[in-house]
Amino acid sequence: MKLINTIISKRCDIKPFPFPVYSGTIAFLLFAGLADSIYLSVHHYLVYTDIGYESFCAISKAINCDTVSQSPYSIFLGVPVAVWGVVGYLFCFLLLPFAFSASACKKRMWPLIFTISLVFSVISIIFAVISTLYIRSYCIMCILSYGINFLLLFYSWLITRRFGEKEGIIEGFMQDIKFVFNKRRLSFSLFAPYAVLVMSAFVYFPAYWNLSPPPLSANIPKGMTEDGHPWIGGSENPEIVITEFTDYLCFQCRKMHFFLRRFVEKNPEKIRLIHRHYPMDHKYNPIVKEPFHVGSGDMSLLSIYAAKEGKFWEMNDMLFGIDISGDKIDINELAEKIGLDNRKLALSRYDNGIRRVLWIDIKDGLKAGITGTPAYMINGKLYLGEIPADILKKVRNYSATDSHR
Repeated sequence: MKLINTIISKRCDIKPFPFPVYSGTIAFLLFAGLADSIYLSVHHYLVYTDIGYESFCAISKAINCDTVSQSPYSIFLGVPVAVWGVVGYLFCFLLLPFAFSASACKKRMWPLIFTISLVFSVISIIFAVISTLYIRSYCIMCILSYGINFLLLFYSWLITRRFGEKEGIIEGFMQDIKFVFNKRRLSFSLFAPYAVLVMSAFVYFPAYWNLSPPPLSANIPKGMTEDGHPWIGGSENPEIVITEFTDYLCFQCRKMHFFLRRFVEKNPEKIRLIHRHYPMDHKYNPIVKEPFHVGSGDMSLLSIYAAKEGKFWEMNDMLFGIDISGDKIDINELAEKIGLDNRKLALSRYDNGIRRVLWIDIKDGLKAGITGTPAYMINGKLYLGEIPADILKKVRNYSATDSHR
C-alpha cells in the first residue's frame, strides 16, 4: 500500500512541459501540414498535366498516391482536396499571432484550434474510409496528413487542459472568436489578404483535371491498316509511327492518348497513331490473375464494333472521356451520341468475330512482352508507360510545353 501511495504521489508531482514546448509543437505540425498539402497540390497538378510524371509513392496497387489523385474524390466543389488542405492549414497559421500575443495569456485561440483540428480529424477519417472502400488504394502523403491532424487535435487539447481556464470547449471557442474580433487591426491585416487570395484562387482555379481530346477534324486523315487496326494522322511517309496498346480504364492511357491526339492534330503530316487494344481485364487478358479494370474488355469490344462502322475515333474518344466503370456504361446513350444502332452495339460484345479481333491485339501484346498499360511500339521497340521525349522531339513542332497541356 505504501508503494502504491508513493507512486501516486510521484505522479502527482509531475509537472507539464513549459508552454513553448506545446505551442511550438503545434506550430511545427501546422508547418508540416501546410508543406504536405502544398506537395499534394503540386502532385495532383503533375498527375494530370505531365505525361512522364510518376510520384515516389506509386509503389503498388494498394499504396499509390497517383491512383488516389486520379480518383474523382480528389476534387471537392471544383477544387482539389489538397488545395483545401493548404487553405485550412494556412488559416490556422494566421491564428498563431493571436495565440502568442501577450494578451492571450496562453489561454486564447487553443479551443478554436482544437475545434478546427477536430474537423480536420473527422475529414481524415472520412477520406480514409473512401480510400479503403471506394478507391482501394492509399496515399502515403495523405496518411501523413491524417497523422498531423490527429496530433494537432491532441496537442491543442493538452494546451487547453493545462493552460486554459476552466471553461468548456464551446465556451472557449466563442471567447476565441470574440478575442479575434477585438483585435481588429491585426485581424484585418492578416485575414483580409487571406480572404482575397482564397476567393480569387477558387474563382479562377483552372480545371486542369478535365482531360479531353481535340475535336475530330475532317482534315486529319484516318483509316485502317492492312491488318485492320485504326490509325489517324500521317502522310504516306510520316516521320514517326506510334502504335499504342491501351486500356480504357487506365488513367495513364487516357492522359497519354489525349496528349497524342493533340500532338497528331498539331502535326498531321508528320505523325501517325495506330491504336490497338490491351485491356487489363482479368476476363480477357491472361496476364491478369485477379479482378482488375473490370469492364475494360467489353469497352474494347464496343470500339472494335464502332471501327467496323467507321466510327472508331469517335467511340475511342468517348470511352476514354467517361468517368464511370466499364461495367456501368449506358449503351443506349453511347450509341445515340456516336450515331450507332444501340441494339447492334449491345450485341457486339457477344460477336465471336469482334472477340477474335480483340484476342489478336492481346496476343500480339503478350508476344511483345507488354506487362502493363500504356505501351507503345515505335520502330520495333517497346516503351512501357511513356514515350521518351527525345523521340517526340524528332517531330519539329514538338516542344517541352506540349507535355504539360
